[in-house]
Amino acid sequence: MNFLYFILVGAIAGWLAGKIMKGSGFGLLGNIVIGIIGGVVGGWLFTLVGLSSTGGLIGSIIVALVGAVFLIWVIGMIAGKKS
Repeated sequence: MNFLYFILVGAIAGWLAGKIMKGSGFGLLGNIVIGIIGGVVGGWLFTLVGLSSTGGLIGSIIVALVGAVFLIWVIGMIAGKKS
């Protein structure tokens, strides 16, 4: 069941991050991958600033979304695109 939870959170966060940063998603698999990696990055970022999420599904999506947006921004900067 945890696996499905990560897939759901990853898909939603990746899709939202794609909409925020590029105006379109990355396809289902791309959204899931970006969202899951974004969840890890978001958890790390939230820890750095002393925050934690205990908001269940919504809190997890927010943390993953913040991480995914940050991840897309960093990748865009490395690739030379300005966001």
